[in-house]
Amino acid sequence: MPFTTAGKNIMLDASTITHVSAHDGAPGDTGANEISGGSYARQSITFSSAASGAIDSSNQPVIPIPSGTTVAHLGFWTASSGGTCVATADVTDEVFASAGNYTVTDADLDLNA
Repeated sequence: MPFTTAGKNIMLDASTITHVSAHDGAPGDTGANEISGGSYARQSITFSSAASGAIDSSNQPVIPIPSGTTVAHLGFWTASSGGTCVATADVTDEVFASAGNYTVTDADLDLNA
């Protein structure tokens, strides 16, 4: 039985997603392949209120990436370390030959997809 749009909005508004991570391989259900080293750290992310069964990021987190790393996926977490990976996104690979920053310009989490 499918959820109504109102039900999806309630679930999304109740989510406790607070941080975004970068991954060099598919994170799967556990958040595997999270980047490490250098000054890398998960960054705070905020979302607008749910509408039409989706939420949209309301800030643009900047994730520090160490040199020699490829960002291929993002993870969305309930904590800055540890916590639960509750969503993932496959992104266009970005190669960092030297240390740099990966900016999450827009993150849409959609229960209709």
